Amino acid sequence: MIKGLWDVCDACGAMLYARSDDDTGIPNRICHECGYHLRRGSSDRIDLLLDPGTWAPLDEAMVAKDVLGFRDDEDYATRLVSYRKRSGLTDAVQTGLGEIMGTKIALGVMDFRFMGGSMGSVVGEKITRLVEHATRLELPLVIVCSSGGARMQEGTLSLMQMAKVSAALDVHQIQKGLLYIPILTNPTTGGITASFGMLGDIAMAEPMAYIAFAGGRVIQQTLRKKLPENFQTAEYCFEHGLVDLIVPGSLLRSALSDIFDLYAAAPIKRKASSGGFAPC
Repeated sequence: MIKGLWDVCDACGAMLYARSDDDTGIPNRICHECGYHLRRGSSDRIDLLLDPGTWAPLDEAMVAKDVLGFRDDEDYATRLVSYRKRSGLTDAVQTGLGEIMGTKIALGVMDFRFMGGSMGSVVGEKITRLVEHATRLELPLVIVCSSGGARMQEGTLSLMQMAKVSAALDVHQIQKGLLYIPILTNPTTGGITASFGMLGDIAMAEPMAYIAFAGGRVIQQTLRKKLPENFQTAEYCFEHGLVDLIVPGSLLRSALSDIFDLYAAAPIKRKASSGGFAPC
């Protein structure tokens, strides 16, 4: 197989021609045989979602430090340098402001290519600052989740980020009555699912995305029961109320724009007499 010319669908095994002039199939990272969404980088997702020329990144220079002196096969500091060179990113999330069909939003996009999209202190801090920025400017907030969970090389520091982001979202959503939409892509697992991935006013997901906390094999061995065939998929989560909408990548921009328009016209939260916001 010529590298860069062909790709293989992880779901159905179809051979996908990677070069095309139209906007269908593999250029959108969508299998034309089964509709499975292949993984894509954060920059590609930003281009997919935002109006051209509107992206204004935040906190680009923030980088992680090896405060624990962690080492497994190689030390954490060396691994960080390697992933920065390989991905062209400083860490596993890009944050910034942009517009979707004319509506200004705050956007965070996680990138699985950087250490499996794991959340360490930099990812948590960048997302927290993004939430706070959106709150100050009274903007809708969208976070595209793609992660294996907390970053083990940072120990408790990585676990702290779950509570920190969740606290910032509490101010954004509950106290200020502002909109937050997580988009769960393949995969969204671990500490992301246990925190901001499941805290949205409306939770969206890509078709067939793997969404979980613990792995299926761990659950099956613990319960000693056979799990459903589509367990921990976006479709299973939708059937059981964990996801509100399943939207193909090609329709994501228009779906988000419609939600923003509906929210602006008929907000689901109103200002309470105490000066905060409360559900209608």
